[in-house]
Amino acid sequence: MKEKEKHKAGIGTRFQNETKYTPDSLSGHVFNLGAIPDTFKEYPNPIARVSLPEPKAGGESGLWKLLLRRRSRREYASGKPLKLNDLSALLWATQGLTAQFGDTFFRTAPSAGGLYPVETYLCVRAVDGLEEGIYHFRPGDYDLEFLKKGDFSRALTEAALQQTLILTAQVTFIWSALIARGSWKYGQRVYRYIYLDAGHIAQNLYLAGEALGLGVCAVGAFYDDDVNRIIDLDGEEETVIYMATVGFRSPQNPL
Repeated sequence: MKEKEKHKAGIGTRFQNETKYTPDSLSGHVFNLGAIPDTFKEYPNPIARVSLPEPKAGGESGLWKLLLRRRSRREYASGKPLKLNDLSALLWATQGLTAQFGDTFFRTAPSAGGLYPVETYLCVRAVDGLEEGIYHFRPGDYDLEFLKKGDFSRALTEAALQQTLILTAQVTFIWSALIARGSWKYGQRVYRYIYLDAGHIAQNLYLAGEALGLGVCAVGAFYDDDVNRIIDLDGEEETVIYMATVGFRSPQNPL
């Protein structure tokens, strides 16, 4: 089955479409503060509660330190450009190829069935050697396709419910899903898997950003089809599912 063949509509498709943010869907929305559940779940009468030893967060692997420091960092020093080498490292950390067995390629993040339906786009604002604009990452050839020229950070900010961190970030990662790449095998359940895949990828970006001393913040609130239009996606066969900003940590708020 070709990726461009139209996938069959079903409950997953309806869920994707009916949970999209639009100005109308958010109009009049209020938080129900009285319905906030407890932060932690516990059973009132378990057989026992077993205390655990302190986690060895200072262990031999640097991974422990990165996990300890990982934060969503929303304030950036916007003046200088990101090094192209650092951007390349971030891209490899999120979706770089690590092995091949037959026709199957493995990457730095897991994916259901090894199908990898998530695509990576970049809104580049300030990266050495790159013009401002929209780019598409190709893991197989390990390159970027330059799609649209211009500074789209303001349009993307408006599409992301005025979250101004996009204006100062050096680059914003935009992840989409090619539905047919997974639906040929999993049908409507593919929608569960693409969200899981995106979470794996985003966490890799967080950890790689920490390793490079950069700030990362995931963005899940946006007008879906406004972002789709910015990168020229149809919102059905391929649709935006997640974003994340990357920038230099603000000296006023380094933590």
